[in-house]
Amino acid sequence: MAEQGYIQLTRECNQNCRFCSNPANENRLDMKLAIELIDEFMANGYTGIIFTGGEPTLCTFLPDLISYVSRKGFPSRIITNGQKICDQKYFAELYDAGLRNVNISLYSVRDDVQAFLSDNPDSLKNIIKALKTMGKFKNMQIVVNTVINKYNSDHLSENVRWVVNNAPFVSHFVWNNMDPRNSKCEKFSDTIPRLNDFQLELCRAVKYLQKTGRTCRVERVPLCYMPEFESLSTETRKIVKKEKTATYFLDEKELFSQNVYQYGKADCCRVCFFDGICAGLFEMDVFYSSEELYACFGDSEKIIAKILGDAGRPETLSG
Repeated sequence: MAEQGYIQLTRECNQNCRFCSNPANENRLDMKLAIELIDEFMANGYTGIIFTGGEPTLCTFLPDLISYVSRKGFPSRIITNGQKICDQKYFAELYDAGLRNVNISLYSVRDDVQAFLSDNPDSLKNIIKALKTMGKFKNMQIVVNTVINKYNSDHLSENVRWVVNNAPFVSHFVWNNMDPRNSKCEKFSDTIPRLNDFQLELCRAVKYLQKTGRTCRVERVPLCYMPEFESLSTETRKIVKKEKTATYFLDEKELFSQNVYQYGKADCCRVCFFDGICAGLFEMDVFYSSEELYACFGDSEKIIAKILGDAGRPETLSG
């Protein structure tokens, strides 16, 4: 499941996250167009479907779409904030339709931080209930997604330790350095981290997961801030493996395909040994400063060999 088709089913959401890169609007798919997109992705060689949003569980026909994909013999996944799937009856409906893959978004295991970032005082409580609910079902593949931001950058390792101790069936984690390209950042620029804010905690979190036999991926973080775990970069893996992704957005972008993963590069990148396999700095010198970048002089061939020889978990987990 390396090449994924993402479909935004609705831009409605039951949270109001401070850094949302796909803020709410009134757009939503109808069943007919959703089926057409699924068929198109399958016909074009995509090997899995990821339903996202907004909040995909607010789509009334989500179970029908999951069932349709399952009958076609393809896997599907949802990326959810967990607020609705904490209801066991509702989750059972998705499970019976064929859902076996869930990415659940968790920003912080500190209740006040999670509530502040999601603008929902019950957010963490419901995520905990959702994890407990999913843990009751067999053959579920559960991934925890965390958006790195200023308010959780100092306790990323605390987050993963809590999940491992309280939901040991979660075996994969994804960190997304936040995407500030939306109008909310004009109002909430306080959420944007510096790379130095999270480097140490990200390293601690990755080492802890590796020690406990778990896997992870990291998105929108340049390789100079991923020492000793460069092969876990989602963009680097896609560059090396020449993968593609496509997303149907419920805004002016609509169907967006991507097979080039390059962001901004600074002068120091020209002499960096990782330049050819590093995507660089996302939104460089717009929201993130190129002054934080530095050249690395490690062996890029070892990173490439590790990625190509990795028999680990499928890339859909970076979702």
